[in-house]
Amino acid sequence: MGCAPSIHVSHSGVIYCRDSEESNSPHQTTTISQGTTTLHGLFVKTDAADSIPSVLAYQNRQPPPSAGPRRRERRESGGASARSRTPHCCSVEAETQTSSSSAKASTAEVQVGPMRLTQYPIQVLLIFAKEDNQSNGFWWACDRAGYRCNVAWTLESALECFLDKHQEIIVIDHRNSKYFDAEDICRSIRATELSEHTVILAVVPRTSADQEESSVRPLLDAGFDRQFMENSSVTACYNELVQIEHGEVRSQFKLRACNAVFTALDHCQEAVEITSEDHVIQYVNPAFERMMGYCKGELIGKELTELPKSDKNSADLLDNINTFIKKGKEWQGVYYARRKSGDNIQQHVKITPVVGQGGKIRHFVSLKRLHCTNENNKQLYKSHREDKYTGDNSQSESSSYKCKNRRKDSVDVKSITSQSSDAPSLQTRQYSSMARIHSMTIEAPITKVINIINAAQENSPITVAEALDRVLEILRTTELYSPQLGTKDEDPHTSDLVGGLMNDGLRRLSGNEYVFSKNINLSHTHLPVPNTISDVPPCIAQLLDNEESWDFNIFELEAVTNKRPLVYLGLKVFARFGVSEFLNCSEATLRAWLQVIEANYHSSNSYHNSTHAADVLHATAFFLGKERVKGSLDHLDEVAALIAATIHDVDHPGRTNSFLCNAGSELAVLYNDTAVLESHHTALAFQLTTKDSKYNIFKNIDRNRYRTLRQAIIDMVLATEMTKHFEHVNKFVNSINKPMASEETSPHSEGSDTECTANIKNFPDNQTLIKRMMIKCADVANPCRPLELCIEWAGRISEEYFAQTDEEKRQGLPVVMPVFDRNTCSIPKSQISFIDYFITDMFDAWDAFAHLPVLMQHLANNYKHWKTLDDLKCKSLRLPSENNN
Repeated sequence: MGCAPSIHVSHSGVIYCRDSEESNSPHQTTTISQGTTTLHGLFVKTDAADSIPSVLAYQNRQPPPSAGPRRRERRESGGASARSRTPHCCSVEAETQTSSSSAKASTAEVQVGPMRLTQYPIQVLLIFAKEDNQSNGFWWACDRAGYRCNVAWTLESALECFLDKHQEIIVIDHRNSKYFDAEDICRSIRATELSEHTVILAVVPRTSADQEESSVRPLLDAGFDRQFMENSSVTACYNELVQIEHGEVRSQFKLRACNAVFTALDHCQEAVEITSEDHVIQYVNPAFERMMGYCKGELIGKELTELPKSDKNSADLLDNINTFIKKGKEWQGVYYARRKSGDNIQQHVKITPVVGQGGKIRHFVSLKRLHCTNENNKQLYKSHREDKYTGDNSQSESSSYKCKNRRKDSVDVKSITSQSSDAPSLQTRQYSSMARIHSMTIEAPITKVINIINAAQENSPITVAEALDRVLEILRTTELYSPQLGTKDEDPHTSDLVGGLMNDGLRRLSGNEYVFSKNINLSHTHLPVPNTISDVPPCIAQLLDNEESWDFNIFELEAVTNKRPLVYLGLKVFARFGVSEFLNCSEATLRAWLQVIEANYHSSNSYHNSTHAADVLHATAFFLGKERVKGSLDHLDEVAALIAATIHDVDHPGRTNSFLCNAGSELAVLYNDTAVLESHHTALAFQLTTKDSKYNIFKNIDRNRYRTLRQAIIDMVLATEMTKHFEHVNKFVNSINKPMASEETSPHSEGSDTECTANIKNFPDNQTLIKRMMIKCADVANPCRPLELCIEWAGRISEEYFAQTDEEKRQGLPVVMPVFDRNTCSIPKSQISFIDYFITDMFDAWDAFAHLPVLMQHLANNYKHWKTLDDLKCKSLRLPSENNN
């Protein structure tokens, strides 16, 4: 004889029943009283409904035996099943714990065209008037199938449970209206938006042989999808649910995924129109409505032939389009359409046939893009942009700095060969920032595209087809920002110089290899470095007192430091900008780091040595001191810029990227002939820094700050590679200069420099452009230095190019820059070409941002000097009179 079941009431009022033996009857009654609460076996009756929650959990229910009498066996472990019956509506919710028999269902992948979807375990809601064999049959069927199941006994609890869990399948007891109205429950669920993709099954009573089966129409009208003839067999219930899963549920799951596609279409900027195979409009997106001036309701359901047509299309255009698409081929081209207002607009149209069931074309998808070819189109485009940004879109507005009508600000392009080379012209280039920016001489393909489109908009009443041909021809090039040179005979100095600096080099034409040995020099004890910044020798300290001036003479520092100026200047500059404090490292660590970095510059190089690194560090520090630059960057940006300047040419071999690629050097192979030296400089610098704790300046900063700092340093050093020169300059002009210049010249502008730089600070992309431009200008600032320094740097770089040409000839390698032959080269002419092609426009743009009148004056004077030498056909660096003196 078994023990009596134990009853436990928790503090929250939930009643748990733990049977000590299996019940022989599904409705065996065990009664226990507590106040007015009475527990009858599996169900709960109470007059104090508020003390018992409406939801109880089934746990670890054992499946019914597969054979034997129809007796339900239950083992309850740590929980109970109960139903609360009160004068008001109460409920019981049961959630399965997936058993070992249902290991099938965790997730499944479903393919919908190119989309790959993940379907999670099916959730089922059982809504029954009372617990019986039928409800338990579905319960165990869910368990076998691996579904997650909930049970509700009232309309209120059913709605609450559905709104919480959004079940894919709902089973409603429709056998007896004594307890609730099944059709009313179905309608209530269907009234919710979430039920669109839910399958609802009605359990109907089994009809006797002499009864005629009732129609399913009332069930369908109430919102049911299927009916299930009463059958408490677990297998029958299982088969029904699995069929629903692989039929309606799977289909609804795919349809639900289509909402994402329609959301994408609704937010797409291109106009999209979908028609049937009979050209009946079935869908248009908001962009189409804006473009054509119609609302969706005026278009859907209409045939395309019912809409007004433009008379500007050629007679055979429509026939040509139909011939293509009826054969299942995609058609694209220029097409005139008529808006609702009667205006004709020109569109670029792409029509794609979509093949459906039976291999037949079922739909046509049209993508339409506006072509601004006349004033009406321009106004339409402008209205589209205004509509798009109407409302609370201040971020978008501020990111563009509220610049209106950029078309009129396009660059006034002049070809390189036709630009004026008069020396006085450089002296008089101290005009306003707006005029300076719009006189830039960069003629990149992307600039040509802008000018062609502008000309077609403003000066031509005919189609832009011819202009589009020219645009496409230009866009076929891969380097959109690199100017296109004239013939080599026109200016061999420019062609050779630009070709040598901006190309990765010809591929190897001989079997010779230039093997670049990476000697990491960590032995630097012989270098005379101070113990502290205050311990600098007096002669060096006196020179460093002037380091904040642009006219600082780096060559004097080179002389007194025995060709190792980087440590001394670095200690002074880094102390001024608080680098040690930011990195949380000692001055000794910083000094050791500067020492090991300088030791890995090659003093044998005439140009790319630690003096050049110190010069770039000095220029970077000078730029960081300018108000607008300082206000646009954070302390981390300043530290990154100073470190990048220090390491930007470490271990430079004194040869160009083109030389290393042609020679098949170890570095060129390692970096795939792409940004070879710049990649090596950064990689080696971080390798050296982290190799030993003695000079690891990053050892005390947290991981996130280190990653941000590292990425900024790498980005700046890579920006010094000349192949991306014009891309960086153009992006700076279009993203920084032009918006700021437009603000400055606007009659309604009241913004100060502080507000302008604050806006820049809000956009990290703009800060990145400023840092790139800053280190690029610092790297090639030689023509903007005082004349004597400019002459010295010109001689040094020329000597390095001469040495490269000599080595190329010795090794039988392609000569990258033939004009840099020490026997024939004109240094003044090469400097003029360098200034004209690289320096003038870049420093005009940088000056417009940072206000650098001293640099621009030096540039004008130096240009005049080189021009005078060139006019006198001198190959030396100084005038004859200067040499005599």
